Amino acid sequence: MLHLRLIVPAARTEEATAVLESCPGVTNIVVLPGAAREPRGDVVLCDAARESANEVLGRLAWLRTEGSIAAEQVDLSLSEAADAAVEEAPGEPDDAVVWAELAQRVSADSRVTWSYLVFLTIATLLVGVGVLQNSLVLIVGAMVLGPEFGAVAAVCFGLLRGDGRLIVSALRTLVVGFVAAIAIAYACALAAYWLGWFGPGDIGGHEEVQFIVKPDRWSFVVALLAGAAGVLSITAGKSTALIGVFISVTTVPAAGYVAVSLAVQELREVGGSISQLALNLLGMSVAGTLTLLVQRRFWPQVGRRSSL
Repeated sequence: MLHLRLIVPAARTEEATAVLESCPGVTNIVVLPGAAREPRGDVVLCDAARESANEVLGRLAWLRTEGSIAAEQVDLSLSEAADAAVEEAPGEPDDAVVWAELAQRVSADSRVTWSYLVFLTIATLLVGVGVLQNSLVLIVGAMVLGPEFGAVAAVCFGLLRGDGRLIVSALRTLVVGFVAAIAIAYACALAAYWLGWFGPGDIGGHEEVQFIVKPDRWSFVVALLAGAAGVLSITAGKSTALIGVFISVTTVPAAGYVAVSLAVQELREVGGSISQLALNLLGMSVAGTLTLLVQRRFWPQVGRRSSL
């Protein structure tokens, strides 16, 4: 269930409550006349099944300019009325994509933030150490830490909507993030190289990590599967599944390998790593966009009266 809080101009409260009452899957409707101060109006509270959210938000879209809409997840609802509302709503909760919620999330993920840069840089540094130490544990840990899939999902959503501004913003986030992370990791690797901590021979001959610099058809297949699974995990709120996506693709490992290879002038390894990075980002973007398209058009009730 989702809990909705609406601020409605007093003159249109009846219209808003009529929408709520007519939508299947909406219950626990409460009206607090004159309770809102900024903006001024009546406060209307209700609970809605996720499957009904797109219809409700779509029909009340005028509140974006005339009032306010806020939604939050209900973790526990002990109510027969709520249970009946979920049963009344068409489809299944896990299949429902709340498009307005997804749009807000990917918009936030498309921006370059300090936390994004720090996480991506630390992940890239961990990969560099993992490559030198031939440690798959460090590399897998760095893959989990990498935050780049949020920007990939933003690219997918932008392609679905034809939103050029969102696509450009998300691509800029990916480029700036990886360039900054590789540059910092390169500087650290170069310093370690000058100190004699490692040499050119330390990044070659490790069969366990050579998959990073050897992109092939299977790399693209994995990227396609990971992109589809990643988008599904975001739209269904399955964070554990998203962790599996991070572990599957070699975006961050490729960035870390680039930094270490540049430090010792192993340009062949640099080329392989960049190809792996580009192949994975492309595959995830294609599969993620197609997954969103299927969810919008073919999954039961997913696209009904969507606010997208």
